[in-house]
Amino acid sequence: MGSGHCRGVTYERELELFVATHESSLLRLAYAMTGDWHLAQDAVQASLAKAYARWGRVRSVAAPDLYVRKIVIRTCARHRARHRSLITTPFLPDRAVEAPDVTERLLLMQVLLSLPPRQRAVVVLRFLEDRSVEECAGALGCSEGTVKSQTSKALASLRGILEPQEIARG
Repeated sequence: MGSGHCRGVTYERELELFVATHESSLLRLAYAMTGDWHLAQDAVQASLAKAYARWGRVRSVAAPDLYVRKIVIRTCARHRARHRSLITTPFLPDRAVEAPDVTERLLLMQVLLSLPPRQRAVVVLRFLEDRSVEECAGALGCSEGTVKSQTSKALASLRGILEPQEIARG
């Protein structure tokens, strides 16, 4: 078999299976990082193109999905920095939202987007994707202590923003 094959399955087929399995969760991650479905789709496409270019390396790591999530997070941070002036408010996707209170969901998205990129990534990975501290550290390329400190700072920031609004609403 040629170099594009591994155990009878082409790299392209492996990547197709990876995308089929992980694309929706990567899009949710990217949306949580950018607050914009179009930027999220662009970031995921760019990230998958990068993963494809290095698929031999990606497929050999212990957790390929975390490796690709790291690419998505970094791509989102670059997209967000480039497009910050274009994003004025987050919007809802065209599909139905499961949250009972759309206003609250929009507020939470705005608050999440106010966090610095690394803190936002930690919150998204830890609480929206229910990842362990170890998995977050792997996805972000940092130590577990950094994940813990960034989580603590992010939660303090979120409490500082959300608690006064809770009091104001009664």
